[in-house]
Amino acid sequence: MKFLIGLTTALGILAVQPVEAQRPKPQVVAKIDGDEVYQVLPLGAIPAVDDPAFVRGDAANAQMKADEPVLGIVVEGQARAYSLWQLDAHEIINDEISGTAIAATW
Repeated sequence: MKFLIGLTTALGILAVQPVEAQRPKPQVVAKIDGDEVYQVLPLGAIPAVDDPAFVRGDAANAQMKADEPVLGIVVEGQARAYSLWQLDAHEIINDEISGTAIAATW
């Protein structure tokens, strides 16, 4: 806690309002069995990856850590691995494997 107080003093106060006051209020868009459903992001706020590019072997090793988590799928002997750090940013990847359309979601 001492470090945080010292850092705040050194940097000054950046936010004038509490974080909660800066966020737009979520909108109730529906009720399901009496429970309110809120929309917290506008439609299209998180873009999907519609045309994923893949690399193999040494190129993949140069971009990823050996223990980096991926979401993997095999369709008719063809394998794909989707990096979870990319899924964190996009949440959905639309792809086609051996003629089968898939949606990798996270």
